Amino acid sequence: MDCGMFRSMDIAASGMSAERFKLDLIADNIANVNTTSTKDGTPYLRKMAVITAKDAPAFALPCGLGDDEPSVPSTGVQISGFKVDTSENSLRYVYDPSHPDAVKEGKWKGYVAMPNINIISEMTEMMKASRAFEANSTIIESAKTMAQKAIQMSRI
Repeated sequence: MDCGMFRSMDIAASGMSAERFKLDLIADNIANVNTTSTKDGTPYLRKMAVITAKDAPAFALPCGLGDDEPSVPSTGVQISGFKVDTSENSLRYVYDPSHPDAVKEGKWKGYVAMPNINIISEMTEMMKASRAFEANSTIIESAKTMAQKAIQMSRI
């Protein structure tokens, strides 16, 4: 059986892992949409996934024993972590002088610094990540079906 099929599964699986990581961060962002004070005393800041391409090896090894053709190295994506959105003027300010985290004096007196999370943007990103996850899942199912068909054909 051609190992290209397994390569496509590896690539799709790395994409599924990346999309799951994105979904976890989005869920964290949505859960903290009203968190005005974290451990360090600042409002929660939006987290964004950092996904990069996997580095392919400098050379390719044969796909399996007895193969004369070198295979193309399996690539895909990898999760590099996340970054915090600290963009200038990203916090929202809501007037609520009775809130315990309201600014006590100065220009922003009575205002509460709210997280820089836009629910509509987060929901849009969630839908994109969910659809990308589904697309990668479909690739794996298709590769699995092709492998089963190849096995059936080899028995004939």
